[in-house]
Amino acid sequence: MSPLSRQQLLGWGLTGGALAVAGAAGLWWGARPQGPAPRASPAPGPAAVGGGLREPDTLSSADGLLELELRAAPAEVRIGDRRAQVHAFNASLPGPTLRIRAGDTLRVRMVNGLDAPTNLHVHGLHVSPQGNGDNPFVAIGPGEAFDYEFAVPADHPPGTYWYHPHHHGHVADQVGAGLYGAIVVEDPEPLPVTRERLLMVSDLSLNTSGRLAGVSPMEQMTGREGELVLVNGHVRPELSAAPGERERWRIINACPSRFLRLHLQGQSLRLLSRDRGRFHTPVDVDAVELVPGGRVELLVETSEGTSTLVASSVDRGTMPDMMGGARPGGTGPVDLLEMTVSGNPVPALPVVPAGPVLPDLRGETVSSRRTLDFAMSGPMMGGPMMGGRGGPGGNGRPGPGGMMSFTVNGRAFGPDRTDARVQAGTVEEWVLTNSSPMDHPIHLHVWPMQVIQDGADGQAGADGQDEPGEPRWADVVNVPAFGEVTVRVAFEDFTGRTVFHCHILDHEDLGMMGTVEVG
Repeated sequence: MSPLSRQQLLGWGLTGGALAVAGAAGLWWGARPQGPAPRASPAPGPAAVGGGLREPDTLSSADGLLELELRAAPAEVRIGDRRAQVHAFNASLPGPTLRIRAGDTLRVRMVNGLDAPTNLHVHGLHVSPQGNGDNPFVAIGPGEAFDYEFAVPADHPPGTYWYHPHHHGHVADQVGAGLYGAIVVEDPEPLPVTRERLLMVSDLSLNTSGRLAGVSPMEQMTGREGELVLVNGHVRPELSAAPGERERWRIINACPSRFLRLHLQGQSLRLLSRDRGRFHTPVDVDAVELVPGGRVELLVETSEGTSTLVASSVDRGTMPDMMGGARPGGTGPVDLLEMTVSGNPVPALPVVPAGPVLPDLRGETVSSRRTLDFAMSGPMMGGPMMGGRGGPGGNGRPGPGGMMSFTVNGRAFGPDRTDARVQAGTVEEWVLTNSSPMDHPIHLHVWPMQVIQDGADGQAGADGQDEPGEPRWADVVNVPAFGEVTVRVAFEDFTGRTVFHCHILDHEDLGMMGTVEVG
């Protein structure tokens, strides 16, 4: 049984009177289009500064199947008041949103219209890493195509996930250029909300010609942060609501390196879930923090007035003195969107039902314990400088570019090397240590992690972001500079070989990735 397989949402009922109230309030029921699954998504219209928030086209499964084609290729889109040359899936920024249910099959024909190799990773989904599944070792050459098939387990937890390329050495460039999209695994029963919104946050930089700006070696080493921060490809979009509504916001941090600390003053926020774990009871929060690759679902209870969703800067460490003490994440607060709540109040919605009791590995037998140290090295840090396109992960040899080495247990990524061998069906405890002066958000493919000790105050779920006492599950766990985090992983349901890595994607491309084989 998967570590999350015991998650079952509690059903909720409505009387005839309550149904009438829900209908009047525009209750979102999660209805999905019927008929055959489409194979492609048309491009969205232009986006303007301050324009209304628009979401990507949605492709939904039917009769247990969603089949589509995703073409990764250059595309021209409007960003703010400019025409921009980006890379996108199906000419859409973001790519189409894929809505599926537990037990469905997702088939994707991935077409590479780029001039570099690529592939596809379904971030957060608990699916097989073998063959044409979520296999990070697949390489799709320019002009080639590959047929993926993801069999989603029948007990897969509902939630917000996403997809993006994952070919080592090109990940930061391709995600940073615009190649990403959302995946939603729907709830077995709908939640009582007025509406649902998908908010995919990304960033990029453009030159004066509207083309993607180049990235310097310093930006690669610190982790690039774009000058433009977008929501669904828009610059500071606007949205509106009536007082008393309850909205469900699915927020994805698709930035290659940027941490997001989100505030929405004037509105009531409750945290419904983080990554892939819905809480038993939503948690009142003033702000939430998302590492790159992380997701949250928020319940926004609307009050009259105008509010701005702000992403405050996050201090994620500093480069050593030889790099001038460069400190990433210090660009200041960014206004992401503006929300205006006005008009007549709507009737109150039913209470959000309790969620599942999350599984807890703290009482399970641990078969093995291992320590994984994430580090940086260079002449001033006790190691040689490494360089070249893609850093040490490209060929494992020093290069002329003067790039710093990013390693796991002292070694840069080697695709033909297995760094951890795990027995299928066992629970392991991993101590993730960070001997560098920068934070590293660590992502394990396929299997989620339960945070046992976060290194901040010895208790998982610090900062009031998670419900006290509940097991904390995540697929991206931040390991602070010179800190450590302890996690447990139940390697169940699948065998095969995959990767774990820093989700500051430049760091991954520069070598901070390891392999794990389960069998």
